[in-house]
Amino acid sequence: MQLRPLGRSSLSVAPLAFGGNVFGWSADEQHSFDLLDAFVDAGFNLIDTADVYSAWVPGNRGGESETIIGKWLKRSGKRDKVLIATKVAKWAEHPGLSPMNINQAVDGSLKRLQTDYIDLYQAHEDDATVPLHETLGAFGKLIEQGKVRVIGASNYGADRFGEALKISAEYHLPRYETLQPEYNLVNRKAYEKELEPLVIAENVGVINYYALASGFLSGKYRSEADFAKSAARGGTVQKYLNPHGLGVLAALDKVAAAHGATPAQVALAWLIARPSITAPIASATSVPQLDELLKGVELRLSKEEIAALDKASA
Repeated sequence: MQLRPLGRSSLSVAPLAFGGNVFGWSADEQHSFDLLDAFVDAGFNLIDTADVYSAWVPGNRGGESETIIGKWLKRSGKRDKVLIATKVAKWAEHPGLSPMNINQAVDGSLKRLQTDYIDLYQAHEDDATVPLHETLGAFGKLIEQGKVRVIGASNYGADRFGEALKISAEYHLPRYETLQPEYNLVNRKAYEKELEPLVIAENVGVINYYALASGFLSGKYRSEADFAKSAARGGTVQKYLNPHGLGVLAALDKVAAAHGATPAQVALAWLIARPSITAPIASATSVPQLDELLKGVELRLSKEEIAALDKASA
């Protein structure tokens, strides 16, 4: 499998990342271990999580996903086969991007992950109350200390992300080598209009989340009656159940049929084929579901098929 560089960093990743938001939520500890083993044994290496995962689950407080990954790392002995990406800023216990908070949060993440270093440490969201040079300086010290290898950002607008890159150059600070935006076939405009030209020009790696639009692009949800199929996801896909969304599903169905593939595999293949995308993030709650998604990496779409999907999703 051909690996792709994460921005200008020394890290390279397989073209699909596993979204660890399901660990401790819709996948219990043993299912999470099985998923991680299957993912890595298939040749993939980027596991994305955050300190706040999965605080939204009743009875959880946050840190559950990192804790499960840490237990798996210790049990499996596969630390050298994976790149661990986690985030700071959105957890109520460690909010924002002040240097003090970053320093406290990273130590908690390292402890839960049972590792000495984080491969990719990301600002989970922008914090306009803290000067960018202070945030980047704090990240830089973590790199100097060996706690972090590379830094990235999630949920930044183009103006602030561009400003952060500029400040990194001016102050000789480490720069955000990756961006994690929301991007998929039914939600294209925000990324493509302003962020995509910037990341291409600056050679920034992109690991986009909601690659399957919370499961909508799997084709599993085609009417309100289908929401009952997933208590966790059903309600969140309702916003896509409109003529535009159904038109995208119809286009996916047509391409999928031509390849003997599934809509989810085609949706991922469309993302992987886009020059600005390094590795879309996708989640699974069972090994068969994961196996299906991983096959999307092998799918090669023709220029005509990509154009048809572009048109349907425009």
